[in-house]
Amino acid sequence: MFEKLWDLSFSFWQIGSFSIGGGYAIITLIEDLLVNRYHWLTMKEYTDIITISQMTPGPLAINASSFVGLKIAGFLGAVAATFSCIFSGVLISLGGFHFFCCHRNSEVIMAVLRGLKSVATGLIGSAGAGILLLALTGHNDFGAPIRDFDFYALGIALFSMILLRRFKVNPVWVMALSAVAGIFIY
Repeated sequence: MFEKLWDLSFSFWQIGSFSIGGGYAIITLIEDLLVNRYHWLTMKEYTDIITISQMTPGPLAINASSFVGLKIAGFLGAVAATFSCIFSGVLISLGGFHFFCCHRNSEVIMAVLRGLKSVATGLIGSAGAGILLLALTGHNDFGAPIRDFDFYALGIALFSMILLRRFKVNPVWVMALSAVAGIFIY
C-alpha cells in the first residue's frame, strides 16, 4: 500500500510540477505516466477523464489525480495524489511570482516567455491532435487503419463546430445534443 501511495504521489507531483499554465500542455505527460508507464488507466478511461474534466469544475490534472488515486488506493490514494498535484504547483507559483516581481523589466526574461508561449502552443496542438485521433479512431497514433475511423464521431464533431461557430449556440445545448446523438448512434 505504501508503494502505491508513493508512486501516486510522485507521479502526480511530476504532473503538477509541469502543469503550470494549464493541463492541456501536459496531456501527453499524463498519458505517458498513467496509461503507458504505470498502466493505471486504459486509453478509454484516459479519454473519459479528459471528457469528464471538461464538464466538471476544476483543472484536468486535479480531476485526474482524484480519479486515479481513488481507483488505485481508495480515499487515501485520492488525497495523496491530489495533494501532490496541487503542492508542487503552489510552490512553483509562489516562486514564479517572486521571481517576476524582481525581474519584470528584464528584456531577456520577456524573450524567454515569448519562446515558452510558442512551445506551449505546440504542446497544446499535439495534445489536441492526439485526442482527435483517439476520438475518431480509438488509437493515439497516425498508423491507425482506416477501418477504425469513426465517421459518426466526425459528423458529430463537425456539426457541433458549426453550431458553436456559425450559429453561436450555447455550448451546454451542443453537449446535450451530442449526448442525444451518441445515444441513438452508438
